[in-house]
Amino acid sequence: MAQAYERFRPGYPEELFDLVVAYAGRPVRTALEVGAGTGKATRLFARRGVAVTATEPDEGMLAELRRHVPASVRTARAAFEDVRPGERYGLVYAAAALHWTRPEGRWSHMAALVEPGGVFASFGGPTELVDPSVEEAVRAARAPFLERDDVPPPDEEPDMRWPGTELRRSAWFTDVRQSVIERRLSMSARDYVGLLSTISAYLMLAPGDRELLFGRLLRVLPGTVEIAADITVHLARRCHDQ
Repeated sequence: MAQAYERFRPGYPEELFDLVVAYAGRPVRTALEVGAGTGKATRLFARRGVAVTATEPDEGMLAELRRHVPASVRTARAAFEDVRPGERYGLVYAAAALHWTRPEGRWSHMAALVEPGGVFASFGGPTELVDPSVEEAVRAARAPFLERDDVPPPDEEPDMRWPGTELRRSAWFTDVRQSVIERRLSMSARDYVGLLSTISAYLMLAPGDRELLFGRLLRVLPGTVEIAADITVHLARRCHDQ
């Protein structure tokens, strides 16, 4: 699975780093990543000079990450809830991973890891087929197995998506902002199905059903697909007085 994540999941653009640093308003020197996976986001921040500590509970993911990140990156096998407060960071971020953390105590624990005035960032988003006719064909092929393949947002408001909604209610963070980085990608049908194979809705299917579904999808997809892979970015600042 780690190799599929590394092969099929897209990386993150330089624009994301610039957005985070502009919000911080000062150099970001240290960062902690929550649920780093194979290190796609780790590489973005590390190559821009940030001292990154990457945490990931899955040993296979962590081993793949270590093959691709600079030696300066520190790594730890740990779920977010098991990261012990002690060292604080100028930035703590989660790249398409925050939904794996437990809601209870999420923000107080997060705040314990961010230095006062430091930044928390969450970014990610679903991938969607650009062509409506292709999207409809995929939806019809998927219907016997899955009603939907994204993660339903637990909490949304007209002007703010999750987790920005939770951050706005938290006593630990302030100045919550939401931005979108538009991104369009082109890939082969097989690579698109490979990308789907890394998404939790498909991972939870029985292996036989999953393979049957992927075969059906390959029969309805054109040779090349265009996908919208916009990145929704939430930024918040750690309060000084908490």
